[in-house]
Amino acid sequence: MAKAVIKCGVCGFTINARADCGDGRHVKLQIVSDCPNYRKIAAELQEVDAFEELFKKKLDGTVYRLFARYSPHPGCPGPSGLLKLIEVAAGLALPQTASLEISKEDS
Repeated sequence: MAKAVIKCGVCGFTINARADCGDGRHVKLQIVSDCPNYRKIAAELQEVDAFEELFKKKLDGTVYRLFARYSPHPGCPGPSGLLKLIEVAAGLALPQTASLEISKEDS
C-alpha cells in the first residue's frame, strides 16, 4: 500500500490518501480530507485504471475530470499528488517526496 499526505497550501487543507494495487493496473484509493471539495471527489474516486490515468491526456483522466467538477481552485496540488500516488501504487514509479516551495521577493 502506498500513502500520500498532500498539504494543499494557504487554504490549510490536507489530503490523506492510500492506494493499493494488486495487479499493477487497477488502483483502489482511500481519500480523506478536511477540504469539502475533496470529500466530494473522494466519494467518487475509489478505483482507477493506472494506465488510463497516467498515459492519456491529462484532462481526460478521472482524477482531473473529478477535480474540475468539484474544485474551484485550479492551482491546487491535489490532483498531481494523487497521480504520483497512483504511479507508486501501480509500481510505475518509486516513492519519493515531492514538494512545491513558493515564495515572493520584494523587488
